Amino acid sequence: MKDRTLPNNSPSIEAAIPSVDVLLRHPDAARLIDGYGRPAVLDAIRMVLATIRRDLPQQGEQGLENTGEEAIIERAASVLRALMRPSLNAVFNLTGTILHTNLGRARLADEAVAAMVAAAGACTIEYDLDAGRRGDRDWHLESWLCRLTGGEAATAVNNNAAAVLLTLNTLALRKEVVVSRGELIEIGGSFRIPEIMNRAGCKLREVGATNRTHLGDFENAISSKTAMIMKVHASNYQINGFTAETPTTDLADLAAKHEIPLVVDLGSGTLLDLERYGLPHEPTPRETLAAGADLVTFSGDKLLGGPQAGLIVGRADLIEKIKKNPMKRAMRLDKVTIAALAATLRLYEDPDRLAERLPTLRLLTRTVADIEAQARRLETSVAEALDGKAVVSVQPCRSQIGSGSMPVDLLDSYCLAIRPTAVGRGEKAALKRLVGGFRGLPVPVIGRLGEAALLLDCRALEDEAGFVAQLGELIVEVTI
Repeated sequence: MKDRTLPNNSPSIEAAIPSVDVLLRHPDAARLIDGYGRPAVLDAIRMVLATIRRDLPQQGEQGLENTGEEAIIERAASVLRALMRPSLNAVFNLTGTILHTNLGRARLADEAVAAMVAAAGACTIEYDLDAGRRGDRDWHLESWLCRLTGGEAATAVNNNAAAVLLTLNTLALRKEVVVSRGELIEIGGSFRIPEIMNRAGCKLREVGATNRTHLGDFENAISSKTAMIMKVHASNYQINGFTAETPTTDLADLAAKHEIPLVVDLGSGTLLDLERYGLPHEPTPRETLAAGADLVTFSGDKLLGGPQAGLIVGRADLIEKIKKNPMKRAMRLDKVTIAALAATLRLYEDPDRLAERLPTLRLLTRTVADIEAQARRLETSVAEALDGKAVVSVQPCRSQIGSGSMPVDLLDSYCLAIRPTAVGRGEKAALKRLVGGFRGLPVPVIGRLGEAALLLDCRALEDEAGFVAQLGELIVEVTI
């Protein structure tokens, strides 16, 4: 049998491979240069040639068939397309988690998106038009945050963990912070309250038990070393049964008695009473400040429905100290985030129309009948796209709010349950390919697994036409 391999030092290898200069002069390469630029095309061609030289000795004559100029340039084009493909992609979030941390949490309102675009160029981020001199970037947000929360002053940083860190570092550096043992939570991504306190340069003073903490526990822990009392809203978990926590009003009175501030971290804070929309109650910054808290911290991209931000509202003298902390500059918001957040806050001025205009609230308040009707409309389209490779049915399910918001409160919903027709040993592999097929669509569809099926919860699906329009490509993408 003829040996089809070529030795690494075979002159026929180099003779078979076009030079870089020859490839760059090819008309197809010229078109790539117009699209990507000469340096990127040159790197891609060199990468392809290096791969050919590495693999050709093992491939032999069969490999020589792929050394033509057109074939090499097409491979270089594939390299460039992969290189330039954005890693941030829009997706259909059909997971049933509305504020999905991995999928960007809150969807921004149209007004917020428009504001980001308008601020993308030169803008008055730190310029006072009326006075004609340098301004303060907090000015764009502070008056609205005070208006909506009742705080004397406010400031904003890049997320709520930063808000907590900055507050602790400013007001409790090298001193003690008294916190209930039952509130030493992990707020996501392995960021834990005790670790944040340590990084902030203050000392944690735990009081009470995991399930029960009383006012006396706080009173007994306060000393000349105490800088503040901190209360952390357990927004991402719940302890039931034999429990007790100290009300904010009682802690506020205790803090005032000892002339130390009470700081409350609400985590996934909401600016309005959700009960008016038929949703479970969550404490608001306004009612927390009214109960006596000196400062409140909360997120911008959860129940508030805006971009990622950490918001601090409350006493003007404490906010002023926080603003002067050198770390504040390292945590500040950029202009497009400020624009989006300001536009989102303005929507709250019209609470009667907020559920229509704010996507987070709109999705949370969708009726079950509306979701079911949509799922039944989609059932046939999805089944036809799968062409017998899976069985599609509509079934009730439960959605969750997500991102640590009301973790035990689930919302009734409906989903498409998609089960591969393959059974037995091939069922798992078929389900995996099914999931990959939906994920490989032009706008990836992200669902969740359950009951040996791919479940597509329809609660967060608003672009129904866009979802259906791309289903034709699922036939090519999915092979079960």
